[in-house]
Amino acid sequence: MPVSSSAPTMRQRRLARTLKELRIAAGLKHSDAAAILTCAESKLTRIENAKSGIRLLDLRTLLDAYGVTDQAKRDEVEQLAKDARKKGWWAQYSRKIASEYLGYISVEWDSSEMYSVETFLIPGLLQTPAYTKAVTRMQMPESGEAYAEEQAALKQERQRILDRDEPFRLWVVITEAVLHAEVGGPAVRKQQLGHLLTMSEHSSVELQVLPMSSPSNALLFGAFAVLRFDGTGDVVFAEQEEGTIYYEEPAAAERFGQRFRRLNMAALSPEASRSLIAEVADGLPAASAPQPRKHLSQENL
Repeated sequence: MPVSSSAPTMRQRRLARTLKELRIAAGLKHSDAAAILTCAESKLTRIENAKSGIRLLDLRTLLDAYGVTDQAKRDEVEQLAKDARKKGWWAQYSRKIASEYLGYISVEWDSSEMYSVETFLIPGLLQTPAYTKAVTRMQMPESGEAYAEEQAALKQERQRILDRDEPFRLWVVITEAVLHAEVGGPAVRKQQLGHLLTMSEHSSVELQVLPMSSPSNALLFGAFAVLRFDGTGDVVFAEQEEGTIYYEEPAAAERFGQRFRRLNMAALSPEASRSLIAEVADGLPAASAPQPRKHLSQENL
């Protein structure tokens, strides 16, 4: 399923799913809820299919009818409804960046935790501008330098999530191959690995490396990320042959969550991972002649 092309729509999907689950838990049918709102069933269907928003008064009426008495839960759902109407900081890039990517950013920004596995590239939230530009030039050489600069600026904006006021936690497992990927030449790689070491000490980040010798590399079918939201379930983004797709179904989220936990257990400890990263970085010269560019086909979240 392709990711939503606009941030509000993705947020509405989370609101819609929450309202549907609350209605079902209350033992009510579409017709029952529509009667409570004195509206046509089609209106409720549009709300639960994320095709339409909902007024605050109607939302509170439904929460009463669904027996939601816990004030914290009511506040959470109301905030979700308010956020569904907001435009995020990423809206400024809407004319420059693919809508699918902006949809991903909106989900990422709304999450409280991310469990990420990268098989070939440094995770986007941990990239340096030079590394991002090098990746962009290799993946899209026809796009020009201005586009590479925009991509780097956008990645830097995304990284503000690690220091924002609302709590966010990033758990990352990267393969050892990520450390050796020929991206941008030795100087860019050395700077990137140094930044990776610094960020591995960040209070919001836990970084581990899966060594090449681990049998658990057989679990890897591509990069994926499980994004967790307080009280409203998980969303999974996964690299597939046909591109990046996402899953909202609890069974899929649990399947990818289990895979992450297995990789987490098989990976080196954070301390041992830092030692390996430092070892690889120390083996790189600070500057060198330009390296031949290689095509990278894998998109990098």
